[in-house]
Amino acid sequence: MSSLAARRRSPLALLVLLLLGLTFTGTAYAAFAPKAAPGTSAATATQDDVEAGEQLFLANCATCHGKNAQGVDPIGPSLIGVGAASVDFQVSTGRMPLPAPGVQAERNASQVQFSEEQISQLAAYVDSLGPGPDVPDEEYLDLEGADIANGGALYRTNCAMCHNSSGTGGALTRGKYAPTLMGVEPQHIYEAMLTGPQSMPVFNDENLTPQDKENVIAFLKYIEDGGNSHGGAGLGSVGPAGDALFVWTIGIGVMIAAAVWIGRKAA
Repeated sequence: MSSLAARRRSPLALLVLLLLGLTFTGTAYAAFAPKAAPGTSAATATQDDVEAGEQLFLANCATCHGKNAQGVDPIGPSLIGVGAASVDFQVSTGRMPLPAPGVQAERNASQVQFSEEQISQLAAYVDSLGPGPDVPDEEYLDLEGADIANGGALYRTNCAMCHNSSGTGGALTRGKYAPTLMGVEPQHIYEAMLTGPQSMPVFNDENLTPQDKENVIAFLKYIEDGGNSHGGAGLGSVGPAGDALFVWTIGIGVMIAAAVWIGRKAA
């Protein structure tokens, strides 16, 4: 019994227990962790696509991001591990290549410089350097069967403080802003949630599931189509601020005018 107890107190026993614990934890996480939504990445692209994407990258992106996409401080960040979704979002919306240095890259459809095929090739090349979020699958972009009410609740909890309660955008600090979400393609809204561009936080599939993201997009499209209009003057659809401005400028003005009129009549 004494020899058995001595073996139990051996430092090797602690090491074995740690290894067993780590192995069990890793296996359990791999089995039960939420699965990412299927989509486009280097894994689904051909080697020809990756090679074509590399040539496009060297010709159009390497000046700011480096020949190996390692980043050029302070011009452009590293792109290793950002994934195909980030590339598709930035390039498809005309934010990249950046036309000129600025506080924030702006969406501009007229500045898109590549075809859809070329954007997919660029995304495949960057994703091949280090895996990241994939371009979302069409299953989560068709909005069929989406829960608009749940999407509205999720939007108000996670997004409205920056993008406004009606998705029209809002000001941030240091000259930055949260852009309007009206007129934005569902794929780009999904990719923004997935990658967290610029000042936006990342909402990965553990924060918001793919179905949650689809619900949020469905809610935004519901607003865009006028579903949030309940009649009367829209006042710019900027939420309570518009109502307060109306009451202050018109309502208070009318009350002051009435008070002056009553005072003159009394005199």
